[in-house]
Amino acid sequence: MASITKRPDGQWRARYRDVHGREHAKHFARKIDGQRWLDEITASTVTGQYVDPKAGRVTFDAYFTRWAGRQVWAPMTEVQNDLVRRSVPFGTVRMADLRRSHLEEWVKAMSATGYAATTITTRVNVVRAALKAAVSDRVISSDPSPGLRLPRRRRAEASMSLPSAEAIAALLAATDDRMRAYIALCAFAGLRLGEASGLKLSDVNFLGRTLRVERQVQRRRGGSAEIRPPKYGSERTVFLPDELLQMLTGHVQGHGTLPDGWLFPTADGRPIPPTTVNAWWHRTLKTAGVEGVHIHGLRHFYASGLIAAGCDVVTVQRALGHKSASVTLNTYAHLWPSAEDRTRAAASGLAASVLATRADSTRTGASS
Repeated sequence: MASITKRPDGQWRARYRDVHGREHAKHFARKIDGQRWLDEITASTVTGQYVDPKAGRVTFDAYFTRWAGRQVWAPMTEVQNDLVRRSVPFGTVRMADLRRSHLEEWVKAMSATGYAATTITTRVNVVRAALKAAVSDRVISSDPSPGLRLPRRRRAEASMSLPSAEAIAALLAATDDRMRAYIALCAFAGLRLGEASGLKLSDVNFLGRTLRVERQVQRRRGGSAEIRPPKYGSERTVFLPDELLQMLTGHVQGHGTLPDGWLFPTADGRPIPPTTVNAWWHRTLKTAGVEGVHIHGLRHFYASGLIAAGCDVVTVQRALGHKSASVTLNTYAHLWPSAEDRTRAAASGLAASVLATRADSTRTGASS
């Protein structure tokens, strides 16, 4: 129900009742402007895009907090996304007043501060998810983020740093004896930090030469580490080389396991937490004299070895526990031989076989 009437002061008062029966009114100097406003409200109601003006009065920070509380996130994802909430400069801006310019200024500031393009993209995607939910919740009528330009991300081959075999050998030699097998599991089985921390003796099939990834250790916000399923549901079987099996055998024989069976326990019998692993890793880097190698780089080293050995995309995906082959390709496509490389290799084989035959003929003719 809508109407427009002239007030004693000459202003035009346009009013309507929303779907919940609440009345909304606005004053205009001209009747035509009031009628245009009512027409827009009517059109949005008919098309299902109507938003109660009062709903948009909530600030971005308040809405994000409520929205985040409904999401099913892993502990570290919750921590990282809350960091995004606290880092945006428009947290006190009402949702109805949020414009693309707010987002553009935020992106510009992050870029000027030196944040990597991937970090900026990740943070913006979190905010975009909240804004998309706000549209669905009828808090705002439209999402201001479409068309937002982000810094160009570096190509994978430029941004990825692969540790050398010499660097990994130096790390294995320099590390604590109790953690040597930990490095080997990351470098020769491609385990993530949390997956290696969550290994139990029962996960290793020494006769079958396999390892089951069933869990991971993650830091919980405001508390101790906790055991959770692997990232993206990437439970998997990893096929182990004999050299790694020998290192694991030596680890168990030298250090044993506690009743719970953790391969890398703390002094009080819990699986080693990420904070302890990170501290140990930095000490090991310093002792080994190795710079610029993140522990996740050992996983990249493993992937590069599989690819160099001729493994296809699906094989590498399953070994790494990626949720899809596209993730594997997006990360490691530059490591696979290109069509040009394969063409040259095939042509080289043909040339070598012909030239070798010609050389044999020449030697046979000369000897006769």
